[in-house]
Amino acid sequence: MRALLVTIAVAVCSASFTSAAGARDDGIPLPPRVAAAERPATVQLGPRPFFLVDDLREGPLRQTLQQCTRRSGFTPRDFSIGHRGAPLQFPEHTAESYIAAARMGAGIVECDVTFTKDHALVCRHAQDDLHTTTDILVTPLASKCTKPFTPAVLDASGKVLTPASAECRTSDITLAEFRTLRGKMDAFDPTARTPEAYLGGTARWRTDLYSGPSSGTLLTHRESIELFKRLGVKMTPELKRPSVAMPFEGFTREAYAQKLIDEYKAAGVPPADVWPQSFDLRDVLQWVNTEPAFGRQAVLLDGATRVAGLPTAAELARYRAQGVRIVAPPVFALLSVDAAGRIVPSDYARRAKAAGLELIAWSLERSGILADGRNGFFFQTFDAAIQTEGDVFEVIDVLAREVGVIGIFSDWPATTTFYANCMGLR
Repeated sequence: MRALLVTIAVAVCSASFTSAAGARDDGIPLPPRVAAAERPATVQLGPRPFFLVDDLREGPLRQTLQQCTRRSGFTPRDFSIGHRGAPLQFPEHTAESYIAAARMGAGIVECDVTFTKDHALVCRHAQDDLHTTTDILVTPLASKCTKPFTPAVLDASGKVLTPASAECRTSDITLAEFRTLRGKMDAFDPTARTPEAYLGGTARWRTDLYSGPSSGTLLTHRESIELFKRLGVKMTPELKRPSVAMPFEGFTREAYAQKLIDEYKAAGVPPADVWPQSFDLRDVLQWVNTEPAFGRQAVLLDGATRVAGLPTAAELARYRAQGVRIVAPPVFALLSVDAAGRIVPSDYARRAKAAGLELIAWSLERSGILADGRNGFFFQTFDAAIQTEGDVFEVIDVLAREVGVIGIFSDWPATTTFYANCMGLR
């Protein structure tokens, strides 16, 4: 009888979720924890922020944050943005990752948006990443991939001559087929000789503990909206650059950008709760000009990989003149190191503020172990100033107090939630 009641309860919750987000027609139920997800009663920071405070170098910031470790009643903050959910440990853009981010107090959570063969909007970081973020290569859908799995070529000593490869796109499959997949940690093994081995390769500072057969629940964009509403978080969808030529079977780039906004309007989400993003200025200007209520908080992402590629003062001023209010560059763009070895705002940060632009930074907790001096992309302009894991709080502090960012994307939002609570940020 108990089992029957549990089954009935799960079915009712699942029906409520799917009816709000679009009834599923493939018969695959949502896991009970997803069907029953609701606004967390309390923020659950876990041990990591406190470990980082303990590891922070002596100084005023450490003293302030140490005092804050004694408090209770941490609350969600918009300053803390769940980057793809909480992918430091949970497979990105899965329901489980989103729920984890909300539980850690992320006030805003991101769904990267792309589309399927039948033009349904779904949450994936890229249109062409299914081979590294899902189990598609070990399912019958592998036969539909743009590029099938090709095993690595190794020499007699085991050295890789040609790495293993594959390319599977959301546009290769229909929505019904997409829903049969399971999310996994974004990784692959370039030495793989089989599809099963190719799905490995998770970075040593991450984990596969939450990538089992009962987790990794993929969502459509509409389903993410309904889940976020129930979790009480605001939303920042990113319109991903298509991997296919547009129009795609009659689906234009403009229709794609409009459909993203339309799904928020259909769900009754206030524009003030949405920060639509794109790396393409055309998308942002479309929202600014045709959907001004949503365009007011539209975010122009900056894809520069080096300081030399960042916009000039004139370009930043032109963005603002065209109606762009918020730009979001990678963390390295906003910080530098002064002659004394201290982390300070960069010239780019000053130019952006002078142009009247608000700033969001991406992404923390994505560089693995910080004190090993190999932080690559995100910390490239100030890596020399990083000595301990706790120095991530120095990074956050300069971004918040000196650069004046309005939010920070993080792969583990507990860290930014803790800081925002301690410093009284919204």
